[in-house]
Amino acid sequence: MSAAKIRLYVDAALAEGQTVPLSRDQAHYLFGVMRLGVGDAVLLFNGRDGEFRAEVAEAGKRGGLLACAEQTKPLQLPPDLWLLFAPIKKARTDFIVEKAAEMGAARILPVQTDFTNSERIRQDRLQAHAVEAAEQCGGTFVPEVCDLQKLDTLLASWPADRALIFCNESLVGARAALEASGTQSKAAILIGPEGGFSLKERENLKSLPFVTQISLGPRILRADTAAVAALTIWQSVFGDW
Repeated sequence: MSAAKIRLYVDAALAEGQTVPLSRDQAHYLFGVMRLGVGDAVLLFNGRDGEFRAEVAEAGKRGGLLACAEQTKPLQLPPDLWLLFAPIKKARTDFIVEKAAEMGAARILPVQTDFTNSERIRQDRLQAHAVEAAEQCGGTFVPEVCDLQKLDTLLASWPADRALIFCNESLVGARAALEASGTQSKAAILIGPEGGFSLKERENLKSLPFVTQISLGPRILRADTAAVAALTIWQSVFGDW
């Protein structure tokens, strides 16, 4: 029995004895790039059924077939934590999505604020980055990456039972503020754009009953660094770390 060194996300249902057809791109990656052949093993996950060890049953240039054997990991759901962030430069936006997926965000929501530099995103490309991050970090769940939406529109329909952590660079103290806010089984973290939040946005956020303000330290962090810092703090207080 060959050892499986490659993890692959698929849309198909997974179960013992289940066969999984491969797309042309997947076949090219497995057989053209990674040089796998019939009998070689691959680890599969779909975000629903956990992880399964599969073997290559058919290998071709335009497709192939994998046969599932035993389950190697059950589905492990992350905490019910969302990440809201204002898109920045392309590479840094990619970094935020990748790290959010690795660190256990359940949903990723790009938002347009008053000072957001980007007015559009490629949602499909960012979703692909989340899939790649889950493949590489051993996760069995892939967070949804939503399309860009205006922050004020999102806040207007915000669920009352979900805490929103507003990372305000004008404050001091993060962990203490989170601990004082009480248990958070449903939460979201909001990271601002490179220019920060406007005064109007700050005042609106501070007036909302579901918002907890925190600081990420005495130094102003880049948006991508702030996302990682905030996710780390929340996971260490309320999450599965």
